[in-house]
Order: sequence, then structure tokens, then C-alpha cells
Amino acid sequence: MNSTPAHPGHGAPEDARRHDPRPADRSDRTHEQPHEITGHDDHHHDDEGASHGSLRDYVTGFVLAVILTAIPFWLVMGKVIDSPAITSVVILGFAAVQMVVHMVYFLHMNARSEGGWNMLALIFTVVIVAILLAGSLWVMYHMNTNMMADMVHKPSIQP
Repeated sequence: MNSTPAHPGHGAPEDARRHDPRPADRSDRTHEQPHEITGHDDHHHDDEGASHGSLRDYVTGFVLAVILTAIPFWLVMGKVIDSPAITSVVILGFAAVQMVVHMVYFLHMNARSEGGWNMLALIFTVVIVAILLAGSLWVMYHMNTNMMADMVHKPSIQP
């Protein structure tokens, strides 16, 4: 039977003590802060390529978000474009650009963050949302065409 204890640091060979992540004796560590005693100082901020952003990044993102909000507001309030359909398409374009600004500058999403899994999840989400929206619009259009065809040509009777 082996007389070596199961827990390193308590009579274990020197090899096991060297690889033991626990401190050998905490009595001499009383001058350290509580987070150092619990071992929270040894965690790493390795986000696999994602940056936490600097003040400059946040300010840039904020300024872009304000500009991308002000321009569509001006387009609508100033009636710059005569066609409401074209105005709607332009506003949707600005909204898409603003979503990208928020993802890059505030959510710190890029092709490197989380080993590329964030970008893969985003692409999957965009594809699913596009399928749902296109399918819903297609179904509503065909239901309107097939079920309301008689209503288009009949005059409405009002009392």
C-alpha cells in the first residue's frame, strides 16, 4: 500500500508540492488584500482577441451613434426626401449601420473575439431573422392577395 497522502502539501513528495496551486501557508499572507488570499488575482483576462475598449473607442462609438441618429431625424423632420418609401429605406440603412457601430464599439464584437464564435453566432442570428421576416412577409402578402381579392373591387357600403 502506498503511504503517500492523497492531498499534496501534507507529507507529499516535493514534486507534488511544486505543482500545487494552493498556497503552502496562509499565516504569512495576512498583510495581503482579501482578493489575493482567495486567489482572484491569478485569473487572466484572455478574451481570445476581444478588446475591452478604450475611452477613445467609446467616445468614437458614441459620436457615430449620435450622428447616425441625427441624420435620419433630420431627414424625416425636414422632409428632405419627398417619397416616404425612399425615406424609409434610407432610415433602415442608417439603422443597420448603427447596429454595426454598436456591435463593434460597445459590444466589442469582431472576427477574433471568442475565437470567432461571436461572429458565427451573429451570422446565424441574422440568417434566422432574415428567414423569419421574409417568410412572414411572404405569407402575409399571399394571404392578403388570396383572401382579400374580392374586397379590392367592391365598393364599401357605409351607413
